[in-house]
Amino acid sequence: MAPQKLTEYERRRLENIKRNGEMLASLKIHTKINDLSSTIKRCRPEAKSYKTSLKKKPKPETPVVIRRSLRTRGVPPDSSTADGIKDDFDESLTAMKTPKSQIGPKKSGRERGPISMRDAYTGDDSDRKLVEGIMGVAKKCQVCESECVKEEIDGGESEDKGFGVATRSGVCKTESLEVEIDGGESEKRGFSGGMGSRVCNSESLKEESAGGESENRGFGGGMRSRAWGTIDLEAMKLEAENVARVVPGRIMAVRFLPCLDMRMVVVGNKFGEVGFWNMDAEKEDEDGIYVYHPHPGPVSGIVIQPFSLSKIYTSCYDGFIRLMDVEKEKFDLVYSTDNTIFSISQRPNDSKCLFFGEGRGGLSLWDERAGKSSSSWMLHEDRINTIDFNSRNVNIMATSSTDGTACIWDLRYIVADSQKSLTTVSHKRAVHSAYFSPSGSQGFDDKVGLLSGANYDNVSMMYHNNQTGRWISSFRGIWGWDDSYVFIGNMKRGVDVISATQRRNVATLGSAEMSAIPCRFDVHPYKLGTLAAATSGGQVYVWTSC
Repeated sequence: MAPQKLTEYERRRLENIKRNGEMLASLKIHTKINDLSSTIKRCRPEAKSYKTSLKKKPKPETPVVIRRSLRTRGVPPDSSTADGIKDDFDESLTAMKTPKSQIGPKKSGRERGPISMRDAYTGDDSDRKLVEGIMGVAKKCQVCESECVKEEIDGGESEDKGFGVATRSGVCKTESLEVEIDGGESEKRGFSGGMGSRVCNSESLKEESAGGESENRGFGGGMRSRAWGTIDLEAMKLEAENVARVVPGRIMAVRFLPCLDMRMVVVGNKFGEVGFWNMDAEKEDEDGIYVYHPHPGPVSGIVIQPFSLSKIYTSCYDGFIRLMDVEKEKFDLVYSTDNTIFSISQRPNDSKCLFFGEGRGGLSLWDERAGKSSSSWMLHEDRINTIDFNSRNVNIMATSSTDGTACIWDLRYIVADSQKSLTTVSHKRAVHSAYFSPSGSQGFDDKVGLLSGANYDNVSMMYHNNQTGRWISSFRGIWGWDDSYVFIGNMKRGVDVISATQRRNVATLGSAEMSAIPCRFDVHPYKLGTLAAATSGGQVYVWTSC
């Protein structure tokens, strides 16, 4: 068959393609593109992530017997087997339990006793650097605390017994009122001081406003006071090195280790695992991520006191509360119940007592000195999602519940036969968070509420899309470093910033590095502008202020 003759158009088209190819070859365009692509790939930082153990679990020696019917075995029916068909294996084998030596040395989170950190650790590498790092900062804080307390005693600092901490006189301004502290005397009239008013002196306010951080040795028994000040939202950035996948699965709780010498994030996921991310880890320490499995169910809360960094409390939905004692290198079981534990909290500067939401609306108090749950109250009709205490008056407590209410309580007036709240704010659906300073509640009915005033009678409701769906944890808004902003996640992979004074969303923190929807948050207590955002995929994003 004779070749088909090209038309004039096709001939000119082929000539143009040939000429363009020769021009690109002379300019070496393809070579430059390949070099640029390889450079970009080399410069891209490797994503930080937890490491899973590659060790295979030993198989038990007892064989797995598959039940087979007479029909599948080709045996005709027999009247003698009418009472049931016996399996074709030795019945004595079923009564024998697999020896513990064959199961492996690691204990399960369901153990009703202490679990060593070595057994709970899920990684292949050693966790010695984590233990040494936490113990180092813990001992340093203890030394600093003892020195500061000695200076306060020698200097004649007054002790405010109403707060349980030593304070200096000063003025602290909130959105709706000004509280004056004279000579360390505190207001003891329930909640008349306002919700979440910070106790600080005028000198510390000036220093923090100027430098972002200050040390108020009069607050917290010699410990460093929380950072205080309004941040520049435009200065908050998310760098690639501050992104890591700390644990597998959904993160239920996230906390910063409250210290200045080491940036560390602690998270708990729905599988009962607790993950630690040392953001200041050196390169030879890989990613600085360590994962433990102390619980059999989802982790519902994490509590860390700044004056006892080596002791970390965690709770889970399966009714366990464990104390991670880094010095003893074990997870102690301090409390267990058949009810679900949905939340856990401690009053400021009180490491001996734990408050936790148990069952459908119950609040319990566990006392370390008694070694048991000493008190219990039914405060809500459904589960308690969060528990928070007024930093100015630790007898005032705020709770949020799935029954659609956020309540404020005075612990001194809660008795067994009468649980009447000071203030109750109702939502149409579940309320997932309620925090002091000056007041905040956020519900599942597309509302964010703010309370203020001496009697918490000023209520403002703002619209916010809280419909996260089934696969994403509910949003929990938190307060920043003063009474200016509330930070809460949104469904567009960003962080909404709500102004307490303007009563509206004033900014949204967004970044190309954020690839998932942030649900749970925590602010670093001593570093202005450092915000941790956790997702349902196990990622943690840490925003910092430039």
